[in-house]
Amino acid sequence: MSVVSYQLDGDIGVIRLNNPPVNALSHALRTGIQEAVAQAQNDASLALVLICEGRTFIAGADISEFGKPPMLPSLPELLNIIEASQKPIIAAIHGTALGGGLETALACHYRCALSTAQVGLPEVKLGLLPGAGGTQRVPRLAGVKAALDLITAGTPITADKALSIGLIDKVVEGDSLTAALDFARDVIAQGAELKKVSDLNVDKAGASTEFFAEYRATLSKRFRGQEAPQRIVECIEAALNTPFDEGMKVERRLFVECMQSSQSAALRHMFFAERMSSKVKDLPKETKLKDIKRVGIIGGGLMGGGIAMNFVNVGIPVTLLEINDEALKRGKALIAKNYAMTVSKGKLTAEAAAQRQDLITGTTDYNDFADIDLVIEAVFENLDIKKQVFSKLDKVCKQGAILASNTSYQDVNLIAESTSRPQDVIGLHFFSPANVMKLLEIVRGDKTSDEVLATSMAIAKTIKKVPALSRVCYGFIGNRMLRQYARESQLCLLEGSTPQNIDTVMQRFGMAMGPLAVGDLAGIDIGYKAREGLSDEQKGDIRTYCIADALYEMGRLGQKTGAGYYKYDPDTRQRIVDPIVLEVIEAQAKKRGVERKVINDETILDRLTFALINEGFKILEEGIAQRPSDIDVVYAFGYGFPAFRGGPMFYADTIGLERIYQTICEFGNTYGEEFWQPAALLKQLVAEGKTLAQWASR
Repeated sequence: MSVVSYQLDGDIGVIRLNNPPVNALSHALRTGIQEAVAQAQNDASLALVLICEGRTFIAGADISEFGKPPMLPSLPELLNIIEASQKPIIAAIHGTALGGGLETALACHYRCALSTAQVGLPEVKLGLLPGAGGTQRVPRLAGVKAALDLITAGTPITADKALSIGLIDKVVEGDSLTAALDFARDVIAQGAELKKVSDLNVDKAGASTEFFAEYRATLSKRFRGQEAPQRIVECIEAALNTPFDEGMKVERRLFVECMQSSQSAALRHMFFAERMSSKVKDLPKETKLKDIKRVGIIGGGLMGGGIAMNFVNVGIPVTLLEINDEALKRGKALIAKNYAMTVSKGKLTAEAAAQRQDLITGTTDYNDFADIDLVIEAVFENLDIKKQVFSKLDKVCKQGAILASNTSYQDVNLIAESTSRPQDVIGLHFFSPANVMKLLEIVRGDKTSDEVLATSMAIAKTIKKVPALSRVCYGFIGNRMLRQYARESQLCLLEGSTPQNIDTVMQRFGMAMGPLAVGDLAGIDIGYKAREGLSDEQKGDIRTYCIADALYEMGRLGQKTGAGYYKYDPDTRQRIVDPIVLEVIEAQAKKRGVERKVINDETILDRLTFALINEGFKILEEGIAQRPSDIDVVYAFGYGFPAFRGGPMFYADTIGLERIYQTICEFGNTYGEEFWQPAALLKQLVAEGKTLAQWASR
């Protein structure tokens, strides 16, 4: 069946697009539109309506064509054909008109949209910019500021907002085709004027040199290290200062530069990695899902309360269990505070916040979990305590209920052994704050059933999380790798660096925060208490945590006490370099017999990132992670690794496995082989001359 059809409805030609599931701008679709527009030039139609079947208007380009030889007509060529039509073309928008979809609508002479529709140009999220006139047509309709805001954010806007800034001509209700035909008849009645956006001039009011400089500076802070947002500004400047055709040349040149950049390759990798991470390789497609109608959560602290919010936000009732009424009261108050903050930001109405909180029932009695479908334990990170909790759940929960632990480190298999139903036990590792962070690390025990695993993956999507599957090991994927990253940050401190040096290097690389600032945010006591439960052998070399322990013993726990690796302004929480910390570092170095020397930025970066990468290779060779891209998902969505680097494993291929291998060997000679031994898989791929991507696709 053709993806494009054309027929007359009276004196209006209707071009219907039908390319499920999202009417992506494939070569077949582009060709079909070109042929339909050509046919319409010679028939009895007085105006044309461009409309899509299914749940959405054109939702963007066909990403599967990226990186392949172009096939004519290209999208810019097609849009020139649409705009050059001698009969007015009306775009009838429903669902979402995104990227090339919105650019197609902008090339039409008129645009109407259902009130439920959204429009946007999300290319920046793939390290790209609109490449078919978006940067040239939007400012001609909406002005410079609105165009910059829309295109650099990449976030869709409502039909009403699009109308208010001039991107569409009319918001309609009811049946999209009927409304579009009525609109087309109005256009005909008014003379069928051909309103070409390319003929408009950009309003220059307020678009000074100073305005662009300030906007660029703001983008530099918001999108640290990213190239595409700055190139978008250059395109908008071209729209302001040059004729349309010249601006299109600038847009095309910069689009190609972005397309060929490592940043766009990384972001496109993350786009597909996010979608792949929910797929379990050996899980039968016919696996039945359990019906999750009610969730129980044990622990009403910061983590438990945040987890509860995820479920009530999508209408799933929660029973929240705490040790006593006072603790329960504190937990509910914390949830209320979180919702109040969301309301104050205008992201939720007070009524909706109240309705969600009404879905939370408090209890101090395990027997109230008798009819719960999914229980998530979020108590202190202590294996014995967790085993006690699961033993109680085993006695009170109905058969078939999923028993999940929110553990960050502990052995899910040992937790499962404390029950008579290990097949129903799984790890659901949420990240703090659980109501905000998108990652959900799903830990599959040796005896976890297919049904429990499949249901957990499905529930992750229901609560709008990005799931990543891990097998059981200490720390799973994320925290196991983080130990090595933290190890090197501590050793760099001891051997000659400072907290601000290390954090600055990693922030320049693109991390949301440096490792020492993160330590202060999370609390230095968290790591200290986690180490208390380990043997000396499990703790590792004392040099890797002696500074953190010294700060803990001084009562410097991080932001919560106003001092950790930094001091903190009590009002603004702004970080302040504290000379006392350097004294602590130097004292520990002297005590451990370490001679401090200056460590350059490149070495700091390589030590921290290569420690992550090397451990990632070990995780892959052991089968803890299914695929390299799952590790990238964990680090991009859970640990602030810059998505425009593609995650640590994609980054490894980007800079070259041989370089990483050789550097690790050098680090072993310089800093100690106890810390630096190349992973067997890394060594193997270097010997075979293969990339990690080639290994993953074997």
